[in-house]
This record gives sequence, structure tokens and C-alpha cells, in this order.
Amino acid sequence: MTQSLIRCRGVIVEYGQGDALVTALRIDDLTISEGERVGLVGRSGSGKTTLLHVIAGLVQPTDGRVEWRGQPLSTLDVAARGRARAAGIGLVFQSPTLFPHLTAFENVAFAQCVSHAETTGPGPLDMLTLVGLASKADSLPGELSGGEAQRVAIARALAQRPQLLLCDEPTGHLDSDTGERVLDLVDALQAEFGFCLVTATHDSDVAARSAREIELDDGLVVREGVFR
Repeated sequence: MTQSLIRCRGVIVEYGQGDALVTALRIDDLTISEGERVGLVGRSGSGKTTLLHVIAGLVQPTDGRVEWRGQPLSTLDVAARGRARAAGIGLVFQSPTLFPHLTAFENVAFAQCVSHAETTGPGPLDMLTLVGLASKADSLPGELSGGEAQRVAIARALAQRPQLLLCDEPTGHLDSDTGERVLDLVDALQAEFGFCLVTATHDSDVAARSAREIELDDGLVVREGVFR
């Protein structure tokens, strides 16, 4: 029986005040479970990224409750949310956001150190080997292609041994061929390690790789279901 990883209940995210108040997200009840492959779909500005950030504890909701593995996440302070994230939630953004002054190896090693995952299992070089970049271990981000940098970002996220990997438009800055290779890699790694994968995208081809789709519009879930 699969267990719930994330549950959002009565979650509201608002920005601004008075006449300038904007409701960016309103989620009544949403659960994401172990091992799922979920696509968050919708046009730009629909609330996909906001929902990802709420799930990751990067954004604290104005109201409501977010639970991570049955424990409160949204009510924790910034430091505690960071520790919870490091202990099981990996993030891959549209841009790789690597530390520019660290090599590929050092970027991955830093993530392992922060998450305390460096004491067991594969090391940084092993993670780079998984994404086909062992030969680039000593390269700085500025010396990598866009696709290579994104693969390092994936290796860095997986170095935390996540139970949940959140991807926000992971191929948005890549050409179509490179994007396909990156998505194939993520799919293969998810099949191997069994982490829950949640991908925010406006690309129907990317969404089609997910087993479950959640469509957002104006911050609301307007469609949800298992389609494959």
C-alpha cells in the first residue's frame, strides 16, 4: 500500500494587499503518494510553479496546511523547512542553478553534504556516472552545455536520496533533442530508484510521460485523473 508523501489541505497563497491582492493558489485537498509520476499542467501563470514551491516548502501558504510524510511542513520556520527539504525532496528547475564557482563534482558533493546522504550509498562521482557525466566531474558550470548542466542538476538532486523529485519545466531552456534525452534520463532514474516524480509543464508531450495529471488554471485544480 502506497503512503502519502505530500498532502495539501485548504492551501491558499496570496500576494499583495487591498485592491492589489492576488490569489495565486487555492487547493482544497490534494495528496501525492510514494512512487507516483505526476504531471502538473496548465498555461503559464496557472499556479504550477507556486504549487511546486509550496510542496517543497519554499513558499509558506497564507492559509491552510501542507504535510510532508504525515508531518506538518507549512507551519515550520524557514530553517526547519530547509532541513525537511534536504532530508527527502529534490528540486530541478528550468535553469540548472548550479553554483558557478564549484565543479560538477563539488556541486553534487555539496548537495550530499547538506542532506547528510554522503555517508552511505553512491558518492558524487557515482551520481555523475549515472547521468553520463563522469568525464565532466572537474568542469565548472560555465564549461558545460545546457544539457550537461541540467544533467548535473539532476545528479545533484538525486544525491540527496530524495523520496520526491520536483521538476519545474526541466527542458524549458533546452532544444527538443536535448530535452528528450534529459526526460528519458529522468524516466530511467525514476524507474530505477522509485522516487515520486512531479513535473510542472505546459508541454503536452512532457505531460504525457506522467501517469497522473493535475491541471491548474488561475490557481485552482480544474482537472485531475489517472490517464495512463
